[in-house]
Amino acid sequence: MANKVEHAKVISVSNALRHGDTFTRLSAVIMGTGNICRKQVVKGLLYLAVEILFIAFMVISGFGLLGGLTTLGTNEGGEVFNEAKQVYEYTAGDNSMLILLYGILAVFAIIAFVFAWRSSLKSAYQAQVLKEAGKPLPGFCGDVASLFDQNLHKTLLTGPIICIFAFTILPLVFMAAIAFTNYDRNHQPPGKLFDWVGLANFGKLLDSSSGLGTAFWHVLGWTIVWAVLATFLNYILGMILAIVINRKETKWKAMWRFIFVLSIAIPQFVSLLVIRTMLQPEGSINVLLKQLGLIQKSLPFWTDVTWARITIIVVNLWVGVPYTMLQVTGILQNIPADLYEAARVDGANAVVQFFKITLPYMLFVTTPYLITQFIGNINNFNVIYLLTKGAPAALSYNNGTAGKTDLLVTWLYKLTMDFKDYNYAAVISIAVFVLSAVFSLAAYRKSGALKNEEGFQ
Repeated sequence: MANKVEHAKVISVSNALRHGDTFTRLSAVIMGTGNICRKQVVKGLLYLAVEILFIAFMVISGFGLLGGLTTLGTNEGGEVFNEAKQVYEYTAGDNSMLILLYGILAVFAIIAFVFAWRSSLKSAYQAQVLKEAGKPLPGFCGDVASLFDQNLHKTLLTGPIICIFAFTILPLVFMAAIAFTNYDRNHQPPGKLFDWVGLANFGKLLDSSSGLGTAFWHVLGWTIVWAVLATFLNYILGMILAIVINRKETKWKAMWRFIFVLSIAIPQFVSLLVIRTMLQPEGSINVLLKQLGLIQKSLPFWTDVTWARITIIVVNLWVGVPYTMLQVTGILQNIPADLYEAARVDGANAVVQFFKITLPYMLFVTTPYLITQFIGNINNFNVIYLLTKGAPAALSYNNGTAGKTDLLVTWLYKLTMDFKDYNYAAVISIAVFVLSAVFSLAAYRKSGALKNEEGFQ
């Protein structure tokens, strides 16, 4: 019986509705009632003001905004002949993009009100529990003071949470909604309307017999190949470089590290643009090789698919290996030296030591870093776009929207900026998110960093 009483005192919405008194339950209908009746007048009035403002918003425009989500507009803009003036006049019509955006904002307003309603009900129930226990109820000044004491975390997190909703969650929801519309180059608001098409875009993207589907599967394949090679080649070569520099026999360690870190000190986009220029058919590399008599015609660094893909991977090693070297250097210095001493006593050579000691230890510690790098390479816009922009241009998919070296992220950028096919770009964005999320969760859950946290302690 005592347990039931204690459970009933837990401040929650369900307990407020089941065990609350008349004033508390009335707060579920008229927000702030429970606080006002228990002399927390200012807090109660604030809750009541929130409810009044929400009701006014819904009556004035909220329901209309939600209704707009069902059609995304019905009046298309265009020219209409004015008989009286004998001229054509332009009518603005509906803007489907704004209707969709404002409708989503209305949904977010409803969600925010639900949280405010929950807070009001829990506050009323908390006041009831305190009063029944004979404890003093905090006034408005006490509530404000608590925001800088025991509830300081709420004060500090409010701003970041609002920014996350405004600049991250809202754009993501808007983008995801576009994936279910026909918002493309032929349906550009405000002159044209777009409408809901359900899962048609997803079906077209996954259909390998369509032009869009063919492009998607080829680009997806290259994206995965690129991400795997770019991640693990950078990781292995960076580790080997760090091991070589970290050896006792290596002299001038600081100088070698400085030389390789120089590629990090130079902004990446500068390095990539310079390398792109140098590797052009008439760039400095080809010109120099011709002058030396080593080649007769220019090497097709950017004009042949295989050459372009290999060149991209090699250039990425140049800009990526130093990062891995720096990451790995500190970890190598923390591997217990007695492990290597014991291995040498047992007759293990350097190769055996690497595969039995160094590599397992490194993989255990750096698995989260590897996952981050893999996801980063799936979305590695800079290297691909600044070097090739998806070229070779002569060999492309889906009427030229995707090139042979395009990744999914560069393809969706071109679909958005160059071809105005926002719906397909949104679908590809969702595909990239699903690919990244599934791989991250699956890889991390199977890694020793999660299952054997103290394995190398």
